[in-house]
Amino acid sequence: MVSRLQLTLAIIKPDIVVQPHLYKEIQGLLLKNKFIFVRSKKICLSQERAGQFYKEHEGRFFHKRLVMFMSSGPIWTHVLARDNAIQHWRQMMGPTKTYQAQYSFPDSIRGQFGLTDTRNSTHGSDSEKAATQEIHFFFPEFDMNKWLTEEENTYRTRTSVLKFCEERHVHFI
Repeated sequence: MVSRLQLTLAIIKPDIVVQPHLYKEIQGLLLKNKFIFVRSKKICLSQERAGQFYKEHEGRFFHKRLVMFMSSGPIWTHVLARDNAIQHWRQMMGPTKTYQAQYSFPDSIRGQFGLTDTRNSTHGSDSEKAATQEIHFFFPEFDMNKWLTEEENTYRTRTSVLKFCEERHVHFI
């Protein structure tokens, strides 16, 4: 039995987006690791929207700094698909704490590109429940259930004909 593709949210943070060559390098890593870009948006979060997204961290010492950073410039948000997408993306990112990533997982994205624990280059959903909520937050027009029931099989079984659109940052058949 072939396993179903799993969806996850990936955010490329302002510290990377401000340097297009780094964004392209991370995008290339995702493509090399056989992630399918289902939806993509380059957006600027307001402080209010960033606060809503990181509401679970409200009251923690880093919350205000994180909200300010995430609203400091454009970010790329991606709905990614592949087998075990959540686990694989998190493994590629490496630990949240940049110091730990640089010394224990130097080949991870955060190990290579992370600057601080806040400016750590990327975000990824940590569970299927979080992926569903986070995808809906950034892509309210995207019907995950419809994609999983009507389109997932096509993307999974026709990978040899998938093409990546550089302009829109998504795959198509």
